[in-house]
Amino acid sequence: MTSEGRASRGSRAGTAIAVCAVLLSVATLLLDIANADSDIPSTAALSAGWLGALTGLAQVVPGALLLQRLPRHPVAWILVASGSFWVVDSFCASWTGYAVFTQPGLPGASATFYVYQRLGAALLLGLPLLLLVFPSGRLPAEPFWRRLSLASIALTALLPAVLAVVPSSVAEEFAGQPLPPELKGLNLDPVSIELPYGVWQVLLTTAYAGVFLSLVVPLLVVVRRYRASDDVGRAQLRWLVWAAVVDLLAIVAGMLSPDPVAGVLLAVAVACTSVAVVVAVTRHRLYDVDRLISATVLYGLLAAAVVAVDVVVFALAGAVLGQRDSALVAIAVVAGLYAPLRGWLGGLVQRARRGSRDNPYAVVSALAEQLEVSSAPEQQLLAVTRAVGEAFRSPYVRIEIERPSGEKQVVEHGHRAGREVVLPVAYRGEHIGQLTLCPGGRSELSEHDQRLLGDVVRQAAAAARASELSAGLQAIREQLVTTREEERRRLRRDLHDSLGPSLGAVTLRIETARNLASSRPAEADRLLEAATADVAAVLADVRRLVHDLRPPALDELGLVRAIEQLARRLESPTLVVTVDGAAMAGADLPAAVEVAAFRIVSEALNNVVRHSGARRCTIRLGVAGGPDGHGDGWNPHRGPGARGGPGGHALEVEVRDDGRGIPADAVAGVGMLSLRERAAELGGSASAECPDGGGTVVRAALPFTGMGATGAVARGGKDVTVDVG
Repeated sequence: MTSEGRASRGSRAGTAIAVCAVLLSVATLLLDIANADSDIPSTAALSAGWLGALTGLAQVVPGALLLQRLPRHPVAWILVASGSFWVVDSFCASWTGYAVFTQPGLPGASATFYVYQRLGAALLLGLPLLLLVFPSGRLPAEPFWRRLSLASIALTALLPAVLAVVPSSVAEEFAGQPLPPELKGLNLDPVSIELPYGVWQVLLTTAYAGVFLSLVVPLLVVVRRYRASDDVGRAQLRWLVWAAVVDLLAIVAGMLSPDPVAGVLLAVAVACTSVAVVVAVTRHRLYDVDRLISATVLYGLLAAAVVAVDVVVFALAGAVLGQRDSALVAIAVVAGLYAPLRGWLGGLVQRARRGSRDNPYAVVSALAEQLEVSSAPEQQLLAVTRAVGEAFRSPYVRIEIERPSGEKQVVEHGHRAGREVVLPVAYRGEHIGQLTLCPGGRSELSEHDQRLLGDVVRQAAAAARASELSAGLQAIREQLVTTREEERRRLRRDLHDSLGPSLGAVTLRIETARNLASSRPAEADRLLEAATADVAAVLADVRRLVHDLRPPALDELGLVRAIEQLARRLESPTLVVTVDGAAMAGADLPAAVEVAAFRIVSEALNNVVRHSGARRCTIRLGVAGGPDGHGDGWNPHRGPGARGGPGGHALEVEVRDDGRGIPADAVAGVGMLSLRERAAELGGSASAECPDGGGTVVRAALPFTGMGATGAVARGGKDVTVDVG
């Protein structure tokens, strides 16, 4: 037979069993109606069969529907088999009451009583077996858990196996409750094994205890499967969680209700469990379970609270008022408390399941509080991960931030679990990292969640960048102090080791020359010539020290003329260098900006001479920005990040040549790094690129505040062309 044929046969078998179960349930109901006028003693323990049949149908019908879609699924057959036995067991109870007490002498009473009393314990097998194979229909694959599951099934089956063969006299003595005489006339021991009472006592005690112990392993298996499952598997298992919540509410309500109501509640709970199993296995609207769990818990707690308030108010008012008045007071109190109680409990349940994401102000406020008490960058990022994890009930949050140095900073909170959602972290349009979180069992983040997460990510970006800037500022401060001290040490060393000994030698030569002037004038003259040479060397050292501190040409000639002088010094027969400083007229630059611009041009021009093989090089200088915040338009190719300072000004430098350019695979050397560092020290930027037309263009933007009408730059405000050869 083909697989399609077997599936079709399984589907038809499930339908036939369901029809038989319905017919048998109707027969059970009719027998219960007939037994209603009979005096059946409570010691007979023959409960109304229709309640058990209803519980059985709550399993058979969903199981048969599941067989229509998945005819060979073990979970469907467990539901059908367990429900069918519930119906048969209930029919046996009703028939026994009818054949023994309503219409004595009818056949089959012994067999039905044996099935009901002895084999009825097999009803306990359905739930553990369902938990062990849900949702895939297979036992755990790991050898340890598989053996443990089989041991649990055997322990559950021990009680019906023992009750099936224990003598009735032993069962009565163990239970401590004798059967009524009408039932003792039946054949109570069609199958029994004669053993000493002590042996049966141990077996029965072990079997009854095993019923409770056998539920531990299935629950552990469910927990383990949940932790090892993906999002779909976890959503399926959460349907069992919803069923467990419904069962718990039904059990509590049943304990406070009379017999028929408690039985109906049990049937409702079993029906909900069966429906949950069918939905989980077929994966129909799988993720609606989250909302369903919240609503079930909410209205369960609300019902319990309303009942508790009603009872307390009724009891207190009943001591003062009459029964009618106290009932009216209880109704009024409950009506007044219902709306606020529902809102408070609803918020509590939502926060427990979804976190505080539904209250954006609370999320941002909690994040701000954590950032305030965090000082180090790592602590601030950890505060962001904690806030995101708590707000979105995410088991895992990770933030990666790329520092300006290229180093990545990674902060994690929690442990990876299920699907991951990755969002970029940007600061002022610049991508600086990413945020990764596991949204738990949710299939996707809602639009509201994404907007809130975007706001939190922006907070994270601002915190990360602020931390980086703070750390960078502290590093710059330390570097300034270190540089200052190193410069002082260098000056001290140069003065002590070079100028000091040289001046001392000059002094000795002059003193010696004075002593020899009268007796040996020729020797004195030679010593004075040597002293003159020493003084010249000392002057050269002084000039070198002064030039290292700040090029003297900047103070003597101004920035533009100093660059022109530099261009003349680096001339060659094959190179034409043009310096365009017309846009610098009237500009008064800070000393630091002048030095940085001169050093940048010097490094770029040296690279042109050494490496480019260019025939023409153009150097342009200009000031961008103004009081109105707009540039003067002198340079349409402004470099990246070029912007004025608080006053809206920036010195822009461009060195362009027509040489061979920079190879694509070239690595930035010390010179280029030096250019960028000098620009970055002033909050500016520097870049080098090769345009399509060939050559290399080095651009730098150096922001500064304030600009007067006079200054060192003004002295060099005209074009000069150095044309050599």
